[in-house]
Amino acid sequence: MFIQQLYTPCLSEAAYYIESEGEAAVIDPLRDVDSYLALAESRGASIKYIFETHFHADFISGHLDLSKATGAPIVFGPDTVTRYPIVVAKDGERFRVGGLSIEVLHTPGHTIESSCYLLRDEKDAPYAIFTGDTLFVGDVGRPDLSSGNLSKEELAGMLFDSLQQKILPLPDQVIVYPAHGPGSACGKQLGPETQSTVGQQKQANYALQAADRDSFIRQVTTGLDTPPQYFPINARINKEGYHALETILEKGLRKISPDALAQRLQRGDAIVLDTRPSALFTSGFVPGAISIGLDGRFAEWAGSLLSFDQPLFLVTEPGKEEESVVRLARVGFDKIEGCLDGGFAAWLAAGKPTDMIIDVEADELAMDLPHDPHLMVLDVRKPAEYGEGHITGALNLPLGDLNDPASMANLEDQHNLYLHCAGGYRSIIAASLLKRQGIHNLRNVSGGWKAIKEQQGIPIEKEASLLN
Repeated sequence: MFIQQLYTPCLSEAAYYIESEGEAAVIDPLRDVDSYLALAESRGASIKYIFETHFHADFISGHLDLSKATGAPIVFGPDTVTRYPIVVAKDGERFRVGGLSIEVLHTPGHTIESSCYLLRDEKDAPYAIFTGDTLFVGDVGRPDLSSGNLSKEELAGMLFDSLQQKILPLPDQVIVYPAHGPGSACGKQLGPETQSTVGQQKQANYALQAADRDSFIRQVTTGLDTPPQYFPINARINKEGYHALETILEKGLRKISPDALAQRLQRGDAIVLDTRPSALFTSGFVPGAISIGLDGRFAEWAGSLLSFDQPLFLVTEPGKEEESVVRLARVGFDKIEGCLDGGFAAWLAAGKPTDMIIDVEADELAMDLPHDPHLMVLDVRKPAEYGEGHITGALNLPLGDLNDPASMANLEDQHNLYLHCAGGYRSIIAASLLKRQGIHNLRNVSGGWKAIKEQQGIPIEKEASLLN
């Protein structure tokens, strides 16, 4: 028996490779499937099955491309309807992989079709369970993302039944392999580990401590953040199908000259996405470009903030073009029209106009606060982060809300905006969005909240009403 978790930190996503006697199965693959093919080839195995736990909302699965490359069937659990060929497994049905078997456990709740896969060893004993978004380490899947006309309370009730009837009766030593780890928006308080055991979760998972069904429903339906805007888009794509990744790469990696890009941008219907680190972006960028650096939760923020209907042109560091396209494709972007040939250096060399963002240190903010009546601190962290501590009088405008015109109502032309987040990644994204909307009187506070709270002379308070 061989099991390998293939974890992608920027998406907090875990796929799994299972192998026995030269046969392999892959569970919840990402869209770029080369790593699974390479692993199977290096071990002299053939991929026999591709299992999907549900229609993922936070990334595009690689099931179609992997099936095309290997001939392996795609297996979903009961109540699954797609526009492409799949095996719809029955609850309790088993699939042989070498000397092992994988048993389908239908576990509706996160979604209607959600299923877990129980791996039984060579002696038919339960060994591990691949729980998808049904059970995480320290949490359970949120019940408010999809499944037709059912309310989140109805789905939460189904989730309670699934956990009680299908997972908690398993032996304590059974390993729990979830589809996500910390940072995922598919739950609300995932723990730091990416695997556990049934016994450990019985003891430590808050959602499994509920006294009864009603208590469970209340616990898992309260305190949920608004899901990112791209979640329903990704779920639909995973259900209906998508273009092959190689097609998106072919178009997305086309080299666009500075002159051609400048002419294209005059039409006003395209987005320039700059994937360089924020330190490079602030010193100079194509006017109107949006900064989302590869060095953070790139795909998640791209999916949350960018339009899926507008053409995308990329500005990257040299050699980062393919990575940028692949990571965008992971969350469903397929209108990537090309990359600036030579990057921002070529744009500069061509004498094209540029823009920049002024960085200031926390001590400069401390000096300006008492003396500038038009100074406004814009805190782009999440409400819970803001509630834990913020600059007195700061306006909380979470990054995810910056594309909502109503959220901009409190910003006026005379304001001198000082933006910050926790460490600097999100505030640069926010600054680029504000500049794209014509707001240029702004500064980014270097080091964000980490630097601010260590600086003397900046008044700080908490907001208890925002804390769960």
